[in-house]
Order: sequence, then structure tokens, then C-alpha cells
Amino acid sequence: MNRLATLAIALAALATGACTTSGMNRLQPVDATRYHLGTPIPQGTVTIEPLSSTQEISVDYRRYADAVAAQLQSLGYTPVPDGSESDYVAGIAFRRADAGVLRERSPVTIGLGGGTSSGNVGLGGGASIGLGGKDRHIIISELSVHLRRRGDGTTVWEGRAQTRSLDEVPETQPSPDRLAGALFKGFPGESGITITVE
Repeated sequence: MNRLATLAIALAALATGACTTSGMNRLQPVDATRYHLGTPIPQGTVTIEPLSSTQEISVDYRRYADAVAAQLQSLGYTPVPDGSESDYVAGIAFRRADAGVLRERSPVTIGLGGGTSSGNVGLGGGASIGLGGKDRHIIISELSVHLRRRGDGTTVWEGRAQTRSLDEVPETQPSPDRLAGALFKGFPGESGITITVE
């Protein structure tokens, strides 16, 4: 392999580099999908309960429960205390899961340059690479809600909202209010269609 080809390959390898987090250092859009029976859902009283009987009643659960209750109240439903004989039960679940790793762009870079010539033809090039980049874990945050009639147990509406963030980067973390707001946007929404809320 001649010097010209070797230099071209080296420059290409440096330019492609690793994936960086530059596009994710901010709040990401929320994708929300809803399903329902296509019939009216009359307003009434509603209790908020864990979707699973194994769900821990933690501080995080309370934050999500309060966010869902606030959205339902804004839609004309009346949240009532746990254990009440309500018209509806809103079962909620939330999770955070690791979805991979991105390389954070390093603040320190070095430049490389080189050139070669053959006969009367000259070629020059350069590239810069980062030093000391840090791996950041991509986190998927998801909120699910099932709304069912207490009388017959029929699920009349359900939905899921999901977004991404970077672990240990506070400005990218979605709040329960953000996920719940996207989930109930335009309630009940078009069944089976995913919307994206910025």
C-alpha cells in the first residue's frame, strides 16, 4: 500500500470517531401511544393505584401518582383517596431502563496533519480527535396508565409515554409531570397512534 492510500485511511478513521452525546444534552421529546374503545369516557371519580400488586409505594411512585392525578383532574375527573368507591381506577406503572452507552465529547482535542507528494502532485490533510471522553448511559423512562371502570373492570383507556435521557446529567432528566402531560395530551387521543411531544 503506498503512502497516499495509508494517509487517506488514517484520516478517515480519525474523522469518523466515536458517537457523542452532543445531541442529547437537553430534554428529549416524549413519545406517547394511547388505546381506547372509541366510546365516550364520562367524567367521574377516580382513584390512583399501582398497576401491579408488586409495585413499591415509594417516593417516586407518589410523584408519578400525583402527576397522573393532576392530569385527570384537569380533564374533569375527580381524584379521591385510595380505597374509596370511585367510578374509575387508574393503574399506573413507571420504569427506568438502561438502553446503551454514548461517548461524551471531550473538551480537549488534538490536531493531526500530514501530507505526501508523488511527482508533481501533492496531498495534505488533517483531523482532530478528542481525548478523555466519558461514557454516558442512555436511560429510557416510561410511564404507563390503565384506566378501568370499577363496576365491571373494563379497561376503557390505556397509554404509555416514553423518553430518553442521559444518566447523571440533570438537565436531561424528564419529570413525572412532563411524561404525564404528554400521555394525556389531547385525551383520549387517537387510538393506536404514537404522537411526539417536544
